[in-house]
Amino acid sequence: MKIPSVDLDRCNLCGACIEVCPMVFRLNDAGYIEVIELSSYPETEVNEAIKYCPEDCIYWEED
Repeated sequence: MKIPSVDLDRCNLCGACIEVCPMVFRLNDAGYIEVIELSSYPETEVNEAIKYCPEDCIYWEED
């Protein structure tokens, strides 16, 4: 299964991923973007978040 991941060292917290794909990405209590744990991820929406990320810090990992 493909799982989206965020490179927090590169993330500038712009929130584009949350706007495009709020069912997968959120801002956690520590102030960082995190991927919500799901049984499967909507590929089209995650790919849109990847496309709009200005820092290119979102990517797919294989489980």
